[in-house]
Amino acid sequence: MTTPQANNPLHGITLEAILVHLVEHYGWAEMGRMIEIRCFNSDPSIKSSLKFLRKTPWARKKVEELYLGSLK
Repeated sequence: MTTPQANNPLHGITLEAILVHLVEHYGWAEMGRMIEIRCFNSDPSIKSSLKFLRKTPWARKKVEELYLGSLK
């Protein structure tokens, strides 16, 4: 049996939902400036970003940190 992750603010939130929120909040250009990765700066899309972020733990961590910062 698993216990709820009360201290994990990302629990239950998909990576796609995080990206959609960030694009609505900052836009692709600002996200590309804040986190310099090609999938944000060159022909950005949710699909290409998801593919990259799922394979790249350091970039995913930066995106998750940006998301948490945008909630404050």
